Amino acid sequence: MTELSQIDLRSLAEGHKRTWDAFVLAASPLINAVVRRTLSIYRLSEDDVMDAAQDVFVRLCANNFRLLKTYDPARAGLSTWLAVVARSAAVDFARRRRQATAPIDEVPESALAVEDRHVEKLKIPEGLLTERQTLILKCLYDEERDVAEIAQLLKIDAQTVRSTHHKALLRLREHFKGEAP
Repeated sequence: MTELSQIDLRSLAEGHKRTWDAFVLAASPLINAVVRRTLSIYRLSEDDVMDAAQDVFVRLCANNFRLLKTYDPARAGLSTWLAVVARSAAVDFARRRRQATAPIDEVPESALAVEDRHVEKLKIPEGLLTERQTLILKCLYDEERDVAEIAQLLKIDAQTVRSTHHKALLRLREHFKGEAP
């Protein structure tokens, strides 16, 4: 059996079948172990673990061996590099497989309830803000509209909404700065 250190990386990156087959045989124990250890916290089936390990090999040879060609022997040993690739692929696999633990219909409504936060509205002194600033703050905070929606409503550019909002906040901060406890 060929060892990882005996694999001709140039031949492997060029896609030679015999080299690839030898590589798969040599790398499988390492890749399978890393994937199994990485996925152990996700409680996936053995079939899922083997699928995730297969994904590592698919990644390595995809796009004309693009990932495999990024291996730099000066930075790490091949087994270390493969372990990093295998762990990354396994985590990605688990994320794709992640499923909700309970259908939303089965979750009690009390668990989905949003806390009712009664927020006292700020009393803005008359004449502190321009009419446009006051309108934009009302749309953003009272009506919970987004910037694009306000821009369309007022027929102005979205950047103007953001700028007006910013200037209004600066005025409010300056005015209320002395009132802070």
